[in-house]
Amino acid sequence: MPRLLCAPDKFKGTASAPALASAIAGAAVESGWTADLLPMSDGGEGLIDVAGGPNRTTLVTGPLGVPVEAAWRLDEVPSGKACATTAVIEMSEAAGLVIAGGREHNDAVAATTRGVGELIAVAVGKGAKRIIVGCGGSATTDGGSGALAGLCGTESFDATKLPAAVETMRGVDLQVACDVRTGFIEAAGRFAPQKGASPGQVELLERRLGVLAGCYADKLGIDVRLLEGAGAAGGLAGGLAALGGTLVSGFALVADLVDFDVHLRAADAVVTGEGMLDDQSFLGKVVGEVAARSGNRPTLCVAGRVSPAGARAAAARGLFVVSLSERFGDHDSLAHPLELTTQVVARWLASLDPK
Repeated sequence: MPRLLCAPDKFKGTASAPALASAIAGAAVESGWTADLLPMSDGGEGLIDVAGGPNRTTLVTGPLGVPVEAAWRLDEVPSGKACATTAVIEMSEAAGLVIAGGREHNDAVAATTRGVGELIAVAVGKGAKRIIVGCGGSATTDGGSGALAGLCGTESFDATKLPAAVETMRGVDLQVACDVRTGFIEAAGRFAPQKGASPGQVELLERRLGVLAGCYADKLGIDVRLLEGAGAAGGLAGGLAALGGTLVSGFALVADLVDFDVHLRAADAVVTGEGMLDDQSFLGKVVGEVAARSGNRPTLCVAGRVSPAGARAAAARGLFVVSLSERFGDHDSLAHPLELTTQVVARWLASLDPK
């Protein structure tokens, strides 16, 4: 019996990666295939779900200063590949654009990652020796200054406290899962407009990031301007790197956590997907990485929507793509993504003739 690897990312705002993997698996079973469910993440929103789901909540400072209940995960008893008590944190739970009310209600200049630092401090206090921070979906462009203030317990960023923050993290393996490759300073121009920043505010944020990068270099000896991916989550990745964190590909980290390559070797075909397929989907995101690793196996990408650039990038890589919006219309694709994904996958599997 042929085996299908079900390895989608989330459809942001409409379906989680685990739910999509189950829908794909349902089509596989109905089509006479066995299914291997492996929901994926590139380190952004959805990381906790892939890691097993949240099992903690903590009241922390939200992106605009209003307290929020942030969900996170702590595995106190090591298991599997985890060699130490491990915490998984999504920065968007404490400093996400959705929490801020979207770009229309966000304050792109004042938005802070303070709550992320507070979560890290709590995790360290609970005995975490490995902390994974997923960067994605942020409301912020503060370069991690808020997170470092939250970690130190100070009202605002204080460069003189940076050595103490480093000491707090001594003995902790801090891994920062980046879903982009953007540089530290470039984060303002690339992402701040999506968070509500005006052109003038983008210039202000760029200058602020430049000053902060110099501070990190002077006080901690780390030039975050040289680190690929340091601009993830508005520079939070760079701030955590200055603290001693290791910047890693979000997809690669998740793939290692879930033994992606082991599952892939057993598969005859692969289905992946995401909410919006564009050219960025092939720069470290789930769809591009799954497709690249799948080799000659038949591989399908189901997407909520597909941009022209995304369609061209997929075609250049020989990836078969179905847009739910194009096939079923915007309304139905948003209202019934799981049911429509099941239909698409069943039809595609029938076309493969696994015999």
